[in-house]
Amino acid sequence: QVQLVESGGGLVQTGGSLRLSCAASGRTFRRNAMGWFRQAPGKEREFVAAIRWSGTTWSPINTNYADSVNGRFTISRDNAKNTVYLQMNSLKPEDTAVYYCVADPLSTLSGQLWGYWGQGTQVTVSS
Repeated sequence: QVQLVESGGGLVQTGGSLRLSCAASGRTFRRNAMGWFRQAPGKEREFVAAIRWSGTTWSPINTNYADSVNGRFTISRDNAKNTVYLQMNSLKPEDTAVYYCVADPLSTLSGQLWGYWGQGTQVTVSS
């Protein structure tokens, strides 16, 4: 059983920064990728960012970002801690949402088909 535990959400003003963390525990993933999705009130859940790494060297292979966050958000991974981070800078009110950590993609990285989902952490950006 895989568990994903997010942390780091909170309230921040426009232009501020937050760093989300997602600690993974349990069995080894079959597909070496993790990511973040978000869902704002009354809106559909959407892809935010994902990172894929090599299963042999553990070095990152590629990262993907939604157009709306590209250049402001950075996804990274700490192999030793089995943790993925989402550094969010220049935050905007439209970034307000519940952010979900995901692991083990079953399709494309930006698709909704992931094997494991965290419980979510709230990010609120005030104007």
